[in-house]
Amino acid sequence: MAHDCSFLEDLDLGDDQLSFADGRRESHATDWGTEESGGVMPDAVVWPERTADVSAVLSAATDRGVPVTPYAAGTGLEGAAVPAHGGISLDLTRMDAVVDYRPDDFQIDVEPGIIGSDVDEHVAGDGLFFPPLPSSGEISTIGGMIATDASGMGTVRYGEIADWVLGLEAVLADGTVVRTGSRAIKTSSGYNLTDLLVGSEGTLAVVTEATLELAGRPEQIRGGRAIFETLDDAAEAVFDAVRTEVDVAKIELVDGLSARMANDYLDTGLPDAPMVFLEFHANHGIEAEIDLCRTIFEDHNVARFEMSDDDDEMAALWEARRELAFAVRSYDPDLEPLHPGDVTVPISAYPEVVHETKRLADEYDLLVPCFGHAGDGNLHYSVLADPSDPAQLERGEELYRAIVELAIDLGGTATGEHGIGEGKQPYLEPEHGAGAVEAMRSVKQAFDPTDTLNPGKVFPETADGERVREPDR
Repeated sequence: MAHDCSFLEDLDLGDDQLSFADGRRESHATDWGTEESGGVMPDAVVWPERTADVSAVLSAATDRGVPVTPYAAGTGLEGAAVPAHGGISLDLTRMDAVVDYRPDDFQIDVEPGIIGSDVDEHVAGDGLFFPPLPSSGEISTIGGMIATDASGMGTVRYGEIADWVLGLEAVLADGTVVRTGSRAIKTSSGYNLTDLLVGSEGTLAVVTEATLELAGRPEQIRGGRAIFETLDDAAEAVFDAVRTEVDVAKIELVDGLSARMANDYLDTGLPDAPMVFLEFHANHGIEAEIDLCRTIFEDHNVARFEMSDDDDEMAALWEARRELAFAVRSYDPDLEPLHPGDVTVPISAYPEVVHETKRLADEYDLLVPCFGHAGDGNLHYSVLADPSDPAQLERGEELYRAIVELAIDLGGTATGEHGIGEGKQPYLEPEHGAGAVEAMRSVKQAFDPTDTLNPGKVFPETADGERVREPDR
């Protein structure tokens, strides 16, 4: 339904902060994961430039029952930024400043629209960095990362975004501005609202500032790859290395099909074989960790174990890994990736989820490239199918569901880092149980009783219809 958003013209916004133009609205109808399938056009787009702008928009929208969907770089994969019920798309990309920087405390305060890699660039002169940046850190915003509790290639050592957020400034649906957390590295004061807001996909509040913890850059960095005879060998080697507590900063799985796709897309010349990409960080003793990893991999039929400290060689290696999502999309013009899979399982179950995914791909006779942040049990996969073939599309959807259900059965999750959004809603209750999902609904209704913020996301019943509102008393 269309919403009358003319009230926005009465707010204290600049002429360039508000648009009703079709082109602007169309550009905010989708995110990266929904570009092919289409999205929903908002009725208006607003670009706030300060917290007061966000507060004014939310207060006025809530009073009128108009939904507001936060939007940033649009790099999400599950439709979390799609304005499912129309209303206002709140584009936070102009709020991209560094508010304060305290290198002695290893802390930085930033606005949500700042690009992740810009944070690293800002602090690099002091030998610091922001460790949990995802693979998309050069194109995605800190606010978007906080919304989905993103993680990336360094998670095996450094953890996810939530582990590095000390506090937030956020605006509730009624316009109230709140601060959560503390600049102290620990606190047991009150409810942990910071962790509640991280990963809530803009359904509870709009983050307008974040206090992030930083780390010192390691003095020694070595990277490389290990090439295996079989994908099962590679997955078992990853499990064994993590179980043995090899101090590795990145350990990424790339199957042979993904390697071929990367070669076609980037002309990289990767071997057409299962591989594990590695990077080690240390201030001293890095060779001992590399030797331990090599010894473990040799127990799993590693064909080649190649390491380098050349910056250009490592950059080329990680570029191939970062660009795999684009490589999969462009591989075959007659095939389309159905959904971006990002299941995660306990590390002991990683070899099984990899093996079964490939077995299911053979059973359904479909191409399924597999890669991912193997060290934390994460498997990215895409089911490729011909969109003009209904039978193949149906098989593809069945296969995609089978892999997600397998991960949940193994004690894992439907989404390790992309969030629920719209795409993963059917798996919320199977993963968490009806009681836990009802508790989540209660939290949503307490924070946002009018369902102003990002309606149509997370909860399954909103996918095809009603917004989640506070029940009548």
